[in-house]
Amino acid sequence: MILEFSRFEFKYVLHKKLREAVESELGYFMQLDPFVEEAEHNRYIVRSLYFDDPFNTAFFDKIDGLKKRSKFRVRTYAREKQAATPIFLEQKGRYDNRVFKHRVLMTESSSTFDDKNLTEMLLTEQSNESVLEKFRFEWFRKQIRPVALIDYLRRPYFSKYDHEFRVTFDEKLTGTETSELFPGISKTGVQLLPGYTVMEVKFGHKVPGWFHRILQSYELERVPLSKICEGMKRLNLAADI
Repeated sequence: MILEFSRFEFKYVLHKKLREAVESELGYFMQLDPFVEEAEHNRYIVRSLYFDDPFNTAFFDKIDGLKKRSKFRVRTYAREKQAATPIFLEQKGRYDNRVFKHRVLMTESSSTFDDKNLTEMLLTEQSNESVLEKFRFEWFRKQIRPVALIDYLRRPYFSKYDHEFRVTFDEKLTGTETSELFPGISKTGVQLLPGYTVMEVKFGHKVPGWFHRILQSYELERVPLSKICEGMKRLNLAADI
């Protein structure tokens, strides 16, 4: 199974009171994603193991604001490995002003996955999906390797009037220096942006007028934030100089 999309993504960093006020306003126009209606606090865990090369090219491409860039990550939605835990390989990047993502589910390997065979899974999965082919090309050509794990809790909403317009609130961000997707208690993460929430706005064509009025009312300004870049800086894996 493969998922592909191209859209705009804007990010805003909100302190607690501002987040609560904005989220309350959204309730008039948006509703929770059904996926989290029964979840604790209407949130789910997002876990991503990011890759970069020895020169931290993906990190600096983002810091330098390149209009054409991409990175690879392995993503899941659990803190611990279970039999039914889905595991995805994703390539995410930017082309001009739009964000694109290509994702493939590692179907045959997920049930037997452990971190010891992560590399083997990615390099030998029996699939001709372009995401895997591109990953393998960069593994050998650029020597990309896993550098850090980013975790956070996400609460997702979608518009009552346009399901392509989505807003997510990501909180309790942590970064861990590891090459494992499930490092367990052997690795301790560090907090990223403590006390703040990252609000991501995702849409295909334009921001609806009602949301634009919310942005103006609370004087919200977009930020060029990357969770993995924040993590790498906080973990002293790379420096923004």
